[in-house]
Amino acid sequence: MAYVIGLTGNIGTGKSTVLAHLADLGARTVDADRLAHEIMLPGGPAYDAVVSAFGAGILAPDGRIDRAKLAAIVFADPKALARLESILHPLVIARVEEIAATATEPIIAVEAVKLLESGMAARLCDEVWVIVARPEIALARLATQRGMSEVEARRRLANQMPEAEKVARADVVIDNSGPPEETRRQVEIAWQRIIKALSQA
Repeated sequence: MAYVIGLTGNIGTGKSTVLAHLADLGARTVDADRLAHEIMLPGGPAYDAVVSAFGAGILAPDGRIDRAKLAAIVFADPKALARLESILHPLVIARVEEIAATATEPIIAVEAVKLLESGMAARLCDEVWVIVARPEIALARLATQRGMSEVEARRRLANQMPEAEKVARADVVIDNSGPPEETRRQVEIAWQRIIKALSQA
């Protein structure tokens, strides 16, 4: 079984940047959001349950789930979001377990916004990395990279665990507020610690 790093942080903190650094260093990387997208495709294990829960109105003309329509529903209603997550989280965790059990790489890094809330961290991860960034930087990234309005960005943030709670449960905190080279330096220090520990195990 591979050593599993769970990577989380609130929206706009730059989790994907850190995941890319870990890939460069040799980790097998997994994007939980991408897995969720895959399992919601027609024929996927979550498709029927999601359509049954939210209705045919979330479907695009080609029969796929329109993620923008679904997001508009769940991020406006905490109960709807909880319903969606109750469908997706167990299936995503099971898929990550399969990947970890069959990976040839010694280290896997899994990026997941709800890593802690879903139970994935407790069930699968050897350590948890939390990525943080100053709020004004996170909001600016969401505006420039995703075209998200400040109102929408703040609504998304309101549906996430407070950053302080995530930091309190972290084994490693990466501050991604500064220059890219500073973020990479923090990642490399944490990576080398793991490599050393695994070599001595």
